[in-house]
Amino acid sequence: MAKRRKGRQIDGILLLDKPYEMSSNSALQVCKRLFFANKAGHTGALDPMATGMLPICFGEGTKFSQFLLDTDKTYIVTAKLGIRTTTSDAEGEVVSEKPVNITEAELLPALDSFRGDSKQVPSMYSALKYQGQPLYKYAREGITIEREARDITVFNLELQRFEGDEVDLEIHVSKGTYIRTIIDDLGELLGCGAHVSMLRRTKVGPYPVAKMVTLDHLKSLVEDAKAKGEEPYDVLDSLLVPMDTAVFELTEINVDADSARFLRLGNPVSASGLPATGTLVKVTLGDEKEFIGVAHINDDGMLAPKRIVVDHSLNS
Repeated sequence: MAKRRKGRQIDGILLLDKPYEMSSNSALQVCKRLFFANKAGHTGALDPMATGMLPICFGEGTKFSQFLLDTDKTYIVTAKLGIRTTTSDAEGEVVSEKPVNITEAELLPALDSFRGDSKQVPSMYSALKYQGQPLYKYAREGITIEREARDITVFNLELQRFEGDEVDLEIHVSKGTYIRTIIDDLGELLGCGAHVSMLRRTKVGPYPVAKMVTLDHLKSLVEDAKAKGEEPYDVLDSLLVPMDTAVFELTEINVDADSARFLRLGNPVSASGLPATGTLVKVTLGDEKEFIGVAHINDDGMLAPKRIVVDHSLNS
């Protein structure tokens, strides 16, 4: 007997406004339960102390979560000058305390040094893994692991407020950039130390802050539906954005029904207007441009399936 799946088959992406002091995984599990989804995953953890945009992928959308992991992101951060901590945020132990005598004339050129391309050494309190374990686990045991510097880009960095020992910044960065490390490095450059006292992610890839929804709002929708004796899923599902928005940067290749069928069977197909060998593309079907999945151009110059959306209607 086939194992019965737990939950609904729903496909899409929820732009969750993750609350303060909740882990990303805990937030994911709450969303999965509220939507009664059979499959869900997030697209890169936010620290428990951080708030803001955490895209939750449901169903077939989980196949494309990596593209959101790899995209650029925007944050609002408050840096507390004068105190350096072990974790470069307010959760860590104080390493040093120094008086803050920084002027805006000193701050502005320091900020300018972080704009553009550079190399960054990830924090020991990051979730990067070494021999299967996240670095923060080693750090908590007092073990330091040698880390390689990684290429990052700060596309934009704007000073929003500078009052006393607090600096508010809006920072638009490439994938893999650690805001805590930027703030710690800023504090060292200024000679007074600094740590993150507030962090909020406002944008992931193409998704604006206005599209985010809170857990409280989701829970209220469910409670209202139950009070009316209705199923909450119609209103919940209307909050999802299409899963193909995760691959917004890819070139679109439109195919016919026969080609789509072959791709879904795992076979490469010929198509016109294909880019260079090795390029990833977004594949759509017909005039309605139904999202089929992601393919790459193989060595034979054909469109070869990479991650294909399962058509559940064929199994119903």
